[in-house]
Amino acid sequence: MRKKVIAGNWKMNMLPNETIAFIENLAPLVKNTEHEIILCVPYTDLFYALLTAQGTNIKIGAQNMHFEDKGAYTGEVSGKMLKSINVEYVIIGHSERRQYFGETDEIVNKKIKKAFEVGLKPIVCVGETLEQREEGNWADIITNQTEIALKDLTDNQVENTIIAYEPIWAIGTGKTATAEDAENAILEIRNKIVKIYGQEVANRVIIQYGGSVKSSNSKELFSMPDIDGGLVGGASLEPEEFSKICQ
Repeated sequence: MRKKVIAGNWKMNMLPNETIAFIENLAPLVKNTEHEIILCVPYTDLFYALLTAQGTNIKIGAQNMHFEDKGAYTGEVSGKMLKSINVEYVIIGHSERRQYFGETDEIVNKKIKKAFEVGLKPIVCVGETLEQREEGNWADIITNQTEIALKDLTDNQVENTIIAYEPIWAIGTGKTATAEDAENAILEIRNKIVKIYGQEVANRVIIQYGGSVKSSNSKELFSMPDIDGGLVGGASLEPEEFSKICQ
């Protein structure tokens, strides 16, 4: 039985003092949840988030990392740097990284390999644009992204990769895929993993849905058999709202 994982992606929001207050408010609201809770916060908030989350059931993740350990990469942060302060998770390949910063499927694959090498757990994003959805080739898009992202990983690494299906047309737009659409897309991703790695591995992979997730639609989404929680954007910036999703 796969666990549900609810991850908040704060994007470029929250100062350190706001981070401390948020986690202090959230922790008592989610202390009894059976699901795994992760907050993926900006780099400048990581240290404060890790300190404040100690003794709670809230895990802390980063939103990006480089695929090299060190070097002349001004403005970048390596996986080793994240691991050195006890960050546990890292988002890789978010559509905003792909769209605004030119990240390719191949770069995503290199980052995933490096994440495992240094001991981080990757949350890997895949998703199609509205044009691709309307053209009807969305399934090929997301399964190809998945295949390249997982290229050359071991069975154990694949099992420990969290995949977040995020239709790009639903991110920050208020539009949400129906529970049936999200389930069908995630089933396509899982079936692709079956073809490459086998049914047992595919059965263990946690696949989330992301894209305008909120408390009013999360229960329906997360009740689908192949949706293993969510990657939550805007709704993760309010402790009470996020806690309702986590419940």
